[in-house]
Amino acid sequence: MPTRSVPTRPAPSSRRPGLVGFRIAATGAAGTDWTRLDETWALAGEIDAFDAGWMSDHLSDASQPRGGPALESLTTAAALAHRVPGKWIGIAVLANTFRHPAIVAKAATVLDHATGGRFIVGIGAGWHEGEHDAFGIPLPPIAERFDRYESAVRTIAALFSDAARTAPGVRVDDPTYPLHGATNEPPPLRPGGPPIWLGGQRRRGIALAVRYADGWPMPGNRPGDVAYFAEKRDEIRRALSAAGRDPDDFAFAAQLSCGTTTADRAEALAVARRFVRAGANHVILGLPATVAPGGLAAVADEIAEPLREGLG
Repeated sequence: MPTRSVPTRPAPSSRRPGLVGFRIAATGAAGTDWTRLDETWALAGEIDAFDAGWMSDHLSDASQPRGGPALESLTTAAALAHRVPGKWIGIAVLANTFRHPAIVAKAATVLDHATGGRFIVGIGAGWHEGEHDAFGIPLPPIAERFDRYESAVRTIAALFSDAARTAPGVRVDDPTYPLHGATNEPPPLRPGGPPIWLGGQRRRGIALAVRYADGWPMPGNRPGDVAYFAEKRDEIRRALSAAGRDPDDFAFAAQLSCGTTTADRAEALAVARRFVRAGANHVILGLPATVAPGGLAAVADEIAEPLREGLG
């Protein structure tokens, strides 16, 4: 049988995508229509105005107290990666309560290879009570949940490190997620592993981001809130400077909803421009699945391209 060589794609030097990303809800009846989702991502792969595709992480419809359809995010990302060659894929954010961090690190490493070093692993502590209860997944009180979250981030960072590429591996003496000479083989394509983005908003969360993260995505429950974004961005930048890190090397991602009409998109463009003026270096444009895939082209024409052109 004849064989063909497949050229390897070097990982990009930057640890963050360009200015504009898109997000299609992978929950609800329309969002879980696989043909619709697949066609939307295929279209996104042809649109130069988008630098990244994003998804959230839920086991049921997060807009409902309980139940509703949802697509698991890591397998969805892996299945759609070939639709957006050369673009970044990010999950903002994985619920730490759903998976052991070693499994997250291994899955993220696969996606790092599948995207040519363009996968962002966002991690959060977990929050939706209804889906945790329905699936029998413990959701500890917030203090314990955050302790476990800190442990998980430390473990994932250790498995992305150079020391984990070969034996004897890495050791993490942690009561929740210990490692005993663990290796992450085959190692990530990108040196240092996929970029980690953490969505902390309070003191402990910001401190954790300063120590381990490459970026901060504003919470999905505050889309379009420019004042909140600016406040948290300034707070994180001060913490980065105090820790001796360059704030300009950090990613700050804003999120907004684009609606369904021309008027909605005009307003979304105005909001996106305010985010950029407030210091966002990545803007995630949310699109209802009900208007995809055709609505994605309108978002590109009426929001993404004018936003990019306005920056010269």
